[in-house]
Amino acid sequence: MQQLLKWTLETIRKDGSMMSWMEEKRFEWVPQVSSMLQNLLSGQTIVIITDFEREWFSEYVLRKLNENDKNRPMLPFVSLKTFFPNVRQLKTKDDIELLEDMLAQSFSNGYTFFYIGKSTDIKMQIAKLHDDSFMWVFDEHLQNSFYLSSGDDLLDIKLIQLFRLLDKSINAVLFAEVDLEDG
Repeated sequence: MQQLLKWTLETIRKDGSMMSWMEEKRFEWVPQVSSMLQNLLSGQTIVIITDFEREWFSEYVLRKLNENDKNRPMLPFVSLKTFFPNVRQLKTKDDIELLEDMLAQSFSNGYTFFYIGKSTDIKMQIAKLHDDSFMWVFDEHLQNSFYLSSGDDLLDIKLIQLFRLLDKSINAVLFAEVDLEDG
């Protein structure tokens, strides 16, 4: 069993030049994905939240994660928008606290937020309340998040590449190819 950091580098290099942009960013990526995968393995539900422009990506992730040909257990990923359609009506900290209460009652094993979007979106505030949120944040370097630029012409392609890396990481952990303890 190898370390996640080494496995990630090998996986990036196997994809060739398409993923070369991730080689240096793997040091930012590995601690984040490791934490999220530990939460997933402990039975937590992963709640996906996106800004408006990335709603398509949430749907893509949910469709792809539990396809029949994955040959792995079904994974507990849900979209906050599907679970709580009025998410755009959240405006205040009290609104967010009420949402948190509902999620705590719904997911007794706990939950981890997976946020994809700009830091200026109100939904980002939901994810920021939890230190262990898995966040892909655009246009702002935040602690415990993975930085992307919304002005990048290849942003959509990079999101799909990151999802592929995440999906492969999930398989590597589930099938004991990597050890999360060593990072």
